[in-house]
Amino acid sequence: MMSSRGDHQTVPLSVLLRREQNNEKVENPELCYGQFNQSKKGEDFTLIKTECQRIVGDGVTTFSVFGLFDGHNGTAASIYVKERLLSNVLDAIPSDLNRDDWVAALPRALVAGFVKTDKDFLDQGKASGTTVTFVILDGWYVTVASVGDSQCIFESTDGDIYCLSADHRLESNVEERERVTASGGEVGRLNTGGGTEIGPLRCWPGGLCLSRSIGDRDVGEFIVPVPYIKQVRLSSAGGRLVICSDGVWDMLSFEAAIDCCRGMSPDAAATHIVKEAVQIKGLRDDTTCIVVDILPPEKNHPPVHHPKKPGRGVFKSMFRKKTSESTSNADKDYVEPDIVEEMFEEGSANLSERLDTKYPLCNMFKLFMCAICQLEIKPGEGISIHNGTDRKTRPWDGPFLCQSCQEKREAMEGKRPSGGATRGSALM
Repeated sequence: MMSSRGDHQTVPLSVLLRREQNNEKVENPELCYGQFNQSKKGEDFTLIKTECQRIVGDGVTTFSVFGLFDGHNGTAASIYVKERLLSNVLDAIPSDLNRDDWVAALPRALVAGFVKTDKDFLDQGKASGTTVTFVILDGWYVTVASVGDSQCIFESTDGDIYCLSADHRLESNVEERERVTASGGEVGRLNTGGGTEIGPLRCWPGGLCLSRSIGDRDVGEFIVPVPYIKQVRLSSAGGRLVICSDGVWDMLSFEAAIDCCRGMSPDAAATHIVKEAVQIKGLRDDTTCIVVDILPPEKNHPPVHHPKKPGRGVFKSMFRKKTSESTSNADKDYVEPDIVEEMFEEGSANLSERLDTKYPLCNMFKLFMCAICQLEIKPGEGISIHNGTDRKTRPWDGPFLCQSCQEKREAMEGKRPSGGATRGSALM
């Protein structure tokens, strides 16, 4: 069970002393991973990069990236995002941050990186689009950014299941339906004539059943690339991440996906989850799964999951909230509670909220750089992200956007005309 803020656990004095001596040093987990895909259209792509470096060349400041890109209306968007998104995210992070500040900078940088990648792709004039589920693992910190309906879940070694992504299908997300209509879009089902409507709820113009994606030039700009982001800190017990496209989640619940592969290696687990989903109704869509086991150091084997108990293996909608206490474990004889601690969560599509200066970082905002595309802005030409909001600001209050990114923002918020296909046109 998760501990609440008021719960207390006695920490041995030897552990406290060891922590002091080691200056809260925490060993990084071992990662074991596997993936599997059964293809219908060939539009799903994945990205797996381990040993990425925050400081190039030092070989120490490493992190890992796992991405799933479920394309539609062709492969152009999913391939482009796979190749460009990570570099755009990293470009939005200052180079002189320590590890804690680097992790804290990720949510804002992910927003900037997603929007820049979308803007650059749309400039190419191609019509395809893609969902994105993008996972960055740095030590025991897991940061997940998502647009669309691919999902990422985490199972702790206690058997609790946590969802780390959002479902942006209009059918199931009331808040997104309200946002789209408020921005000028129309939400409804496909009209086949004579008043008959079929299929899931879609956004018109365009007919996309998602409210967020990257690409989709033929759809209104209110289908935005701004990701839902959740960042958590794991205990040193580790656990298992499962990242799947909707080809899996349309057939399997979170619990069913976890249960069907319990005790398997990541490779075997990813294969089994996909085959379990496909065998229900056949191969109806590209179906992809990535499984990542996050293991205590030097224990390179699948995590030992406790036998399922009543109340376990059920989706957990609550996290232990961030506290000021360290959760490092410097004594191997002291077993840290199996806790998933929420560090950050935000799903707003409003860029003035997502790029605001509330993040506890020094030198995070370069006054003469666009907060999205990172291009230099001449003094006096930048447009504050708070422009047009109710917030009282001074002329020098940033961050700032260049004119091009400001136009992108206005279109996303329904303040600038945006064309697209009409209701009943070709759909994906």
